[in-house]
Amino acid sequence: MAVGPGSDAATGPAQGTVIAFPRHPLQVGFDRLELMRILDLYGRMVAAGEWRDYAMDFGRDAASFSAFRRAAERPQARIEKRPELRNRQGMWTLFGEAGQVLKRGHELAGVLFPIERRLLKIVD
Repeated sequence: MAVGPGSDAATGPAQGTVIAFPRHPLQVGFDRLELMRILDLYGRMVAAGEWRDYAMDFGRDAASFSAFRRAAERPQARIEKRPELRNRQGMWTLFGEAGQVLKRGHELAGVLFPIERRLLKIVD
């Protein structure tokens, strides 16, 4: 077996070799605080009788949280995080039941506000 300069067959690459990490992560996800904020809202909507199920999707470009009134329907609300839009209109988007954009923003709290406002009307 031929071994190139600077490497050893038993140990692999020689010391000092730089192994590059990918620039973009393989999938986008929610950090702990973001997920806690979303699941807190979900729990309050479940307690109010509005939502009964949820789904999360983690892809290369975006992560999304979908909340359903019934599992067989389209999501009543979908919260999407797209980090590549961070410097443009904001990486957070709230979609309605028909897929329309309800709110975009840089902060999760501002994007969740329309749902929280509706929750206050339901509870009162």
